[in-house]
Amino acid sequence: MLNAIPGVLNAEDLAHVRQVLAAADWVDGRATAGGQSALAKNNLQVGLEAPEAKALGQLILDRLGRNPVFLSAVLPARVMPPMFNRYDAGMGFGDHIDNAIRVAGGGRYRTDVSCTLFLSDPADYDGGELVIDGPFGAQAVKLAAGDMVIYPASSVHRVEPVRRGSRWASFFWAQSMVRDDARRALLFEMDQSIIAARASLGDAHRAVIGLTGTYHNLLRMWAEA
Repeated sequence: MLNAIPGVLNAEDLAHVRQVLAAADWVDGRATAGGQSALAKNNLQVGLEAPEAKALGQLILDRLGRNPVFLSAVLPARVMPPMFNRYDAGMGFGDHIDNAIRVAGGGRYRTDVSCTLFLSDPADYDGGELVIDGPFGAQAVKLAAGDMVIYPASSVHRVEPVRRGSRWASFFWAQSMVRDDARRALLFEMDQSIIAARASLGDAHRAVIGLTGTYHNLLRMWAEA
C-alpha cells in the first residue's frame, strides 16, 4: 500500500528543520547502505548519532504520534529514529530494496514500512523523484515540503538523479503490528470506512458498532503485540 500523508510538518517546523540541517555536517550516504545498495547510492546524510539528527528525529516522531492517517495506515509497533539525506545536482540512488532488518540505538527493527518525508519545496529542484515499483507499474512521487509518503519496504525503488538544486528529506522505517501489507491495507480501508460511518450515522448506530467490532477482531487476529 502506497499512501501520501500531507502536512506532517507545518511551515514553522519546516523552517526549524531546514535551519538546523543547513548547519549540520553531511557525510557520504554510503556509510549506512548495505553492500548491494552502496553500489547504487550517491547522496549525503547526517549521521544517525549526530545531536541534530536526534533532536529533529524526535520532533518528527512527536508529530507522527498525533497523525491519525499515519497511525491508521502503519499501525506502528516501533518506528526507527528518522535519518536525513540530501541529493545535490548529479546525485541519485539506483534501484534497490531496503534491508529487512535495521539496527539503531541498540535495537533491531523489522522494516515493514518505508517512510520518506519531503523537506524541500519541489520547485527548488529538478529530478529527484522517488520512484516505487508496484503491481501496476512504477509510480513517481515528488511531494510538497512537509508531506510524507509511506510504502512497503519490500518494494524496489529508486531516487532519480537531481538535475538542479538540492533535495532534502527525512527517511526511516516502521515495524508494524501487522507485518503483512495486504492486511494492513484492508484494515486501513476499513478504518476509513468506520470514520465515515461514524460521521454519518453516529457512534451508537448498530452498523457502526458492528463494523468497529469486526475491525478490532481482525486486528486482534493479525497483530503481533
